[in-house]
Amino acid sequence: MKKTLIALALTFGGATAALAADIVDTAMKAGSFKTLVAAVQAAGLVDTLKGPGPFTVFAPTDEAFAKVPKATLDALLKDKAALTKVLTYHVVPGKVMAADVKAGKVRTVQGQELTLGTSGGVTVDNARVTATDVAASNGVIHVIDTVVMPR
Repeated sequence: MKKTLIALALTFGGATAALAADIVDTAMKAGSFKTLVAAVQAAGLVDTLKGPGPFTVFAPTDEAFAKVPKATLDALLKDKAALTKVLTYHVVPGKVMAADVKAGKVRTVQGQELTLGTSGGVTVDNARVTATDVAASNGVIHVIDTVVMPR
């Protein structure tokens, strides 16, 4: 009986920890956002994205970052202000689930507006959303196939 209770406690604790992962930890565990996580760290945004939020993050995959010319990406990673501008352009305040997305403009944390489209699938500026509603304790992640750049 004691072993069963311990096993149940460990299982419940593990399930609770999995549900409680914030946006940064969720992205790290996914394994396909190594470049994004490294950029968030370089920009000093980890604490913000681990904060209470809620946030909606349109998260480019490693493959999306691979589309960015190497010289451009290297320059961004060396320029904290420019990197912060690009990364916060991928974040919208609040928790917007896929079912709630409406075509139109939405203001980002960076201050400019993203254009959301819903015809033939969800798009964010020139990026296509490839996976939706990845839940985190402080918001939601929608996976995109292209890094979107502020104007």
